[in-house]
Amino acid sequence: MRSHHSQRGAVLAVVHEPLGIQAWSPLVFELCGLARTDAEAVAARVAERHRAYDVELDDVPDGGLFGRCLLRLTPRGPAPPGGPLGDDLLADLLAPLAAGTIAVTGHQRALLAAAVGAQGGPGRYVEQIFWDWTGPLDLGRFIAAWQSVAEREAVLRASFDWAGAARLVLHDRAAVEVVRHVHADVGWSELLRQDRARGFELYRPGLLRVSLLDGTPDATGTGRPSTRLLVTYHRALLDERGARLLVRQFYRSYLAGGVLPGGDRRPDIRDHAQWLLRQDTAGAREFWAAAAPPAGAAVSPGRPGRPARHTEGPGRIQRRLEAARTSRLRAWAAERGAGESSALHVVWALLLHRAAGADGPLPVAFGVHLSGRDMSLRAAADMPGLLGNTLPLTVTVDPGAPLADLLLRVRDAALDLTPYAWVGGDRIREWSGRAPGSALTETTVRFDHHPPLPDNLRAELAAQGIRVGAPQSAGGDTPVPVTLVAHYDTEDALVLTALYDRARVTDTGALGILAQCLHLLRTLPEHPDEGFTVGDALRSLGACEVPGMVPPEPAGTRFALSVLRAGEPGADVVCLVTVPGVTPGAYDTLLRDHEGPERIVSLRVAGRELSPGLLRELHVAGRRLTLCGAGPAGPVAHEIARRTAERTGEVPAVVMTGVGGAVESAQALSRALRAVRARSA
Repeated sequence: MRSHHSQRGAVLAVVHEPLGIQAWSPLVFELCGLARTDAEAVAARVAERHRAYDVELDDVPDGGLFGRCLLRLTPRGPAPPGGPLGDDLLADLLAPLAAGTIAVTGHQRALLAAAVGAQGGPGRYVEQIFWDWTGPLDLGRFIAAWQSVAEREAVLRASFDWAGAARLVLHDRAAVEVVRHVHADVGWSELLRQDRARGFELYRPGLLRVSLLDGTPDATGTGRPSTRLLVTYHRALLDERGARLLVRQFYRSYLAGGVLPGGDRRPDIRDHAQWLLRQDTAGAREFWAAAAPPAGAAVSPGRPGRPARHTEGPGRIQRRLEAARTSRLRAWAAERGAGESSALHVVWALLLHRAAGADGPLPVAFGVHLSGRDMSLRAAADMPGLLGNTLPLTVTVDPGAPLADLLLRVRDAALDLTPYAWVGGDRIREWSGRAPGSALTETTVRFDHHPPLPDNLRAELAAQGIRVGAPQSAGGDTPVPVTLVAHYDTEDALVLTALYDRARVTDTGALGILAQCLHLLRTLPEHPDEGFTVGDALRSLGACEVPGMVPPEPAGTRFALSVLRAGEPGADVVCLVTVPGVTPGAYDTLLRDHEGPERIVSLRVAGRELSPGLLRELHVAGRRLTLCGAGPAGPVAHEIARRTAERTGEVPAVVMTGVGGAVESAQALSRALRAVRARSA
């Protein structure tokens, strides 16, 4: 295997020939383009994390042209012959030479996969909160305060790597971008849209930025201008509570003159990762083997149908339950031994049952978001990051049963989930016998509790003439067709926000779901328990229409093979493998800038199964085949090469890179291809 990596943070590329034909065969990697010290760092990282191998590093004489080293991994015990290259090993070979990496959480892994493979542009899974600042604002001190927070909080110095096993890469330093705007240049709505549409390059640190929009003079007559503050961040890195905790840290830094004392605040996401590794999975495995949604559970709030007007992108609709009705709902639930979150879960379960069109008892399942901050880890409540998780809640809805019984069963089902907030959906699928990547639910219900700003901070800000509003959410995205978010406003009224995927649900359909939800929340407290059944609650919706939903695309693997460059007669073949998550433009840049005689073809793969016919089509007699996979395409390219070697006896070379920018990835691929060509010559 060869690798190219000239500086820390650059994209590392590897070339490998999957020869493993004996149980004790070593894995040999040729590292190219690395300084000796960097090659030694890669070898040390692999040796530390993969104790099943003896690791050796040797120079390859090449006149200094490619800076090649051989990295040899000899198994200390029998290994499966010709087996696939493990995701963890690949991640440690290709990760940037940064300060360190930690594994992502299960929920984070799902969000990252959805984000990097998302259709609809870089603005997907970008979150925003905003609030008003009235009083003096020192821009230099403001910028310094945010930078000081980044120096103390590891989460703000993190980026993502998803070439193999998904990891968080922790950098020594990252800048928080702060930009000040004036109304003459951009309006508020346009600033929101523009900043969301920018998205983030998830392989670079700095996944949170701050915008300031100067406003008109304060209406109180002080003459001081108000400023609207906007914090934009990526959902795979932070939840809203984590973002609010960082804002609180920023206030402390600003009040201290722009500098927070001390070094890294601990515990942080590194300690959380270690805490996850210490969890005993035996009890969780037993629980989820029985508690996962059964086959046939109702999971959709709509009925299959293709709306007449089919659009793309995220949608957002918000409605409010009046404060007086919120108080009644809270009292109604409390009298029956439950909270208003359980009442909301009951209503959602009713809507899922109704959408399924069932007359009798039917299990329904939906995701419930847990904050993950009530764990046993010290100071977890104040830890910014993505600690929470969405777990499937399953309950049987029986139209003939008393509604009060359903309320208590939903409450108990939610309480049963609490010890397992750390379990990701991939493990739940594995432990319950589900297919990898299959959907457990199609909706999520999230109840957000926003802690108020501590009185001492508000008083210190006021002492400097500063008044700040409570942060508000400015939108959001959802990895499932519909997410229902609930929170309280300043008048203690319940606010419901429907976040939905317009590719699956229309605006009208989402509005109907939200209206029916509010109708039930208003209706339930008006009925006594005695004799009031689940069926009565369902009938209270009358003739309200069940919205249609576009069914999910059928599972399966799709391929698209095309010729990008004919190449010279008899030249070797280079196949660029594309899967969701490959950096856009990486292969286009390679095709434009790479000079060489090779015939270059493109292979797009969507799905998990590889077709034997595809391998025959790729193999051309008399021409050496090199498969290139940038980022997450690397494992797929390796698997194609391995199967080709098994079928034909000819071993293709595989070029795999880490995750990085289009130009950096193309340069790494090009250097590797030149090295392959030189060795062949």
